[in-house]
Amino acid sequence: MGKIAFQGELGANSHIACQTQYGAMEPMPCATFDEAFAALKSGAAELAMMPVENTVAGRVADIHRLLPGSNLYIIGEHFMRVNHCLLALPGTEERDLTDVHSHEMALGQCRKLIAELGLVPHVAADTAGSARDLAANQSAHHAAIASKLAGEIYGLDVLRENIEDSQSNTTRFLVMSATPDDAEPETTSGGDSEIITSFIFRVRNTPSALYKALGGFATNNVNMTKLESYQPNGFLATQFYADIEGHPDSEPVRLALEELNFYCSKMDILGVYKAAPERAALKDE
Repeated sequence: MGKIAFQGELGANSHIACQTQYGAMEPMPCATFDEAFAALKSGAAELAMMPVENTVAGRVADIHRLLPGSNLYIIGEHFMRVNHCLLALPGTEERDLTDVHSHEMALGQCRKLIAELGLVPHVAADTAGSARDLAANQSAHHAAIASKLAGEIYGLDVLRENIEDSQSNTTRFLVMSATPDDAEPETTSGGDSEIITSFIFRVRNTPSALYKALGGFATNNVNMTKLESYQPNGFLATQFYADIEGHPDSEPVRLALEELNFYCSKMDILGVYKAAPERAALKDE
């Protein structure tokens, strides 16, 4: 099979997600999210695995900046329990440490340990990259927060495992493609809950426009699982990203989207895809 792009170095959590979901594809590390998107657009990669949100640290800001104008499509999702490790040079002990490096999301997910050890946090481009740099620089008093796989790849000792603050620390990834691959409407017992439709929209700049635009989802009994706002072009033109359960061809979703579109100046569907199996389990937590 072809390549699957991800942001970060080998050993990053995105790399692990690629291995888990698309083990037959060749992982393609990219320095930035922009590079991963560019790899898709150029055909250098067939798919990309992109983290979008975490249960502890919140949303991944860069993705929500890039997603609306990317002209790429969401074809799947993946939820992964994230296990962080405290990594250091071989022979290093915890009492030797003064500083720790990692991606800002990982640092935010491990605040308790950082405070316990009195470490000075430093933001790096990604988790595995901080492990690679630690091994290259041979900084005896520095540590990295990254995966166990990153420690194995770069020859570092694992001082502690599972150091994240929350034992429910989970990241949601979107699987991206340059071409759409919409799922078919479900006819199984799970029905609409087995399909996720993701879209962006911009309401007209009038009073109660958002309230009115979303009314159709309530009246048609369509479950909206995510709604986020951001201002790509200044504070006056607010854009929204939403995930709903259901296929656009199903009657309730079709009616809800028609009502939404009536109050919008723009509405684009980013993808229609099967819900990850983990989604049902997360609902029960």
